Amino acid sequence: MKYFAEGAREAAAPLTLDVLRRALTSGEILESRALSFDGEKRLHFRFEDAEGIMPYEECADGVREGTVRDIALITRVGRPVCFTVTGIEEDAEKPIAYLSRTRAQIRCREEYLDRLRPGDILPCRVTHLERFGAFCDVGCGIPALLPIDCMSVSRIQSPADRVREGQEILCVVKNRDEQGRIVLTMKELLGTWEENAAAFAPGETVVGIVRSMEPYGVFIELRPNLAGLAEVCEGISSGQLVSVYIKSILPEKMKIKLVVLHAVEGERFMFPLEYAPREGHLDSWRYSVPGAARVIETVFDDFETL
Repeated sequence: MKYFAEGAREAAAPLTLDVLRRALTSGEILESRALSFDGEKRLHFRFEDAEGIMPYEECADGVREGTVRDIALITRVGRPVCFTVTGIEEDAEKPIAYLSRTRAQIRCREEYLDRLRPGDILPCRVTHLERFGAFCDVGCGIPALLPIDCMSVSRIQSPADRVREGQEILCVVKNRDEQGRIVLTMKELLGTWEENAAAFAPGETVVGIVRSMEPYGVFIELRPNLAGLAEVCEGISSGQLVSVYIKSILPEKMKIKLVVLHAVEGERFMFPLEYAPREGHLDSWRYSVPGAARVIETVFDDFETL
């Protein structure tokens, strides 16, 4: 079975009573939008010709153990929720299907997530942002952390500089934390220095994003995994969109020298994420050019649980 982040599936046919009956027999994982969370802490759903009720302990793996807070369940209202069907009460005026997100998540862990190794590429969906990174749904609502320093080689001030809530992205399994939760990384899918620099040539004028201002110059992002250095100039700020002239590209030093031409006021901009590869497994990844004094490299087999 292929497991998806909640809300990332292609639009499915309406969930009729017949579909729910088949899922009860087969164990198929379905998805629907939660409409309310009642005083008994149950999630409610409405289908074509049936109602759906998800009892409190079935709302998430970890509810029974107290590791999932009620706020995490309340915030599911209005959003897609995955589940299995555990029973159908057909004697009521309108049939009631009893649902379990807990069982869907346990299966997702056992049959999919627990089998992933460091270096495996997987799709996920950004659920919310914190100053230290982005939390992502890696399947059936199960969260994993993408730390801010793993989002790109080009440094950013906030995860919002690179991704947005609800965005579907590709990541790589970096390691697992002490609780066994997956930690993600993305920069290894965004190209090496050579691959990114090949898109530019001296004499071109392009757009860039100001990332940091140092006493010796201004670092300007040209792609998520590529930045150049311009001389210090007035009137620009971190995160600002600018147009820059490329003076020179020095592969042996992994440097690009830029000149800021002008700044764009009041416009937010993010470069699109271009992945290579898009699936499979990475044993290692080297950003630096051959012979570079500064080596930026990831060897996934070296990562262990923190």
